[in-house]
Amino acid sequence: MKCDLCGKEAVTFIRYNGSHLCGEHLSRYVERRVKKEIRKQIDVHSGDTLAVAVSGGKDSMVTLHLIDSIFGKRGDVRICAISIDEGIRGYRPPSLDIVSEFCKERDIEWHLRSFSELDLTMDDVAPVSGENSPCTYCGVFRRKLMNSEAMKIGAKYLATGHNADDMAQSIMMNFTRGDIERLARLGPHTKVQPGLVPRFLPLRMIPEKESLLYAIVNNIPFWDGECPYWKEALRNQYRDIVDELETRSPGSKFSIISSYDQLRPMLYGQYRPAELHFCECGEPTLGKKCKACELEKMLKGRLGR
Repeated sequence: MKCDLCGKEAVTFIRYNGSHLCGEHLSRYVERRVKKEIRKQIDVHSGDTLAVAVSGGKDSMVTLHLIDSIFGKRGDVRICAISIDEGIRGYRPPSLDIVSEFCKERDIEWHLRSFSELDLTMDDVAPVSGENSPCTYCGVFRRKLMNSEAMKIGAKYLATGHNADDMAQSIMMNFTRGDIERLARLGPHTKVQPGLVPRFLPLRMIPEKESLLYAIVNNIPFWDGECPYWKEALRNQYRDIVDELETRSPGSKFSIISSYDQLRPMLYGQYRPAELHFCECGEPTLGKKCKACELEKMLKGRLGR
């Protein structure tokens, strides 16, 4: 199998457009679309700080690599990586080692926050999750600490490693559950809310397979360990549905995202940004207490703390 563009050995066949690409042309293909997405989503000026949420997995490491490659050469844009230690033995420590080493090599600021600041770990939380999956609590606490750190360092934008698969799954999940208001709040965020750092999604149109191949052909280190609690996540059902659609009709993931993009202006018009207050912890919230503080109190009650 040869690359359609240069005749070198191909590393992949892209079913949704029928092309065979070598490592070099796959990289160019990915980078071109990522740059296009960044131009569409954010407006970066001299003196700005860009934060990148980095777990050490393939998508977040590819995102950090690309943000550094695109903006690091400018010299007038500060790039910071932010990682969260959820407290999962045997899973999170190896990935944090990879992030730490990568940031040292690239001279990227690295900021680390931990669930231990809340006097909790996911290993504590999982056994007392009750009716919710552990991922529900993990997501809420991670978002709180990530936003808190991004605000603290003065980030103008926060990049996350969500890829095209993640986006298609989220759209399907919220649509199927009838949660249209949450659908309207999906990133990338175009409206700045007080106390919230707007997120952007450089890999939004990059399928997971291409993100993995990009990491491999560009020698980007990443941790491929499996979270011990992932199987309980509701998202897994929608991952299977979207993957089946893509197998039968290549390009379905892009069609789902494209359909959502056409609906976004109407959703934004219907669901205006809510007026936020500030929780006693400092994070913005709709009520008196943020969701993280509510869950923290409940979990500590279950744990007898």
